[in-house]
Amino acid sequence: MQPVVEMFRAVARTHAMRGISVLLVEQNARLALSIAERSYVLEHGSGVMPGPAVDLRNDPKVQNAYLGH
Repeated sequence: MQPVVEMFRAVARTHAMRGISVLLVEQNARLALSIAERSYVLEHGSGVMPGPAVDLRNDPKVQNAYLGH
């Protein structure tokens, strides 16, 4: 298993088992959005698109700019 995948699984388990909120800053948008409840798209250090992760995953602008769709 890749170290990145292991780290993401550990973050998801920690949140699920202990109810701990986790702030994750990650460049792999696809993987981060797959485990997040809430997300923020940053551009040039400013939050430009806050929202539920599922909404951002399905947003055509996010898909084209960050997810390679």
